[in-house]
Amino acid sequence: MESQAFVYIMANRRNGTIYIGSTVDLPRRVWEHRNSVVPGFTRKYECHLLVWYEVHDNREAARLRERQMKEWKRAWKLREIEGFNPEWADLYDRIAQP
Repeated sequence: MESQAFVYIMANRRNGTIYIGSTVDLPRRVWEHRNSVVPGFTRKYECHLLVWYEVHDNREAARLRERQMKEWKRAWKLREIEGFNPEWADLYDRIAQP
């Protein structure tokens, strides 16, 4: 039985650069982005704020949703964030382990 998986969006600021990813361990993955542990897009553009996430039943469903969202127009992605998190608050504390 597979565990749940997540699609998430990281941003560098409100209406700034955004990154969409998926993972089975959201707290760990966001921590890696926030601390620039892995070289790549989020390190280069300082996308350290978790501004949106969605839970899925399994890894494949999350990957499918990630790929779909990456094809969306930017305005659609921003509307998705605004609907979930209108203040663009950093949601890391909401999902981090105590």
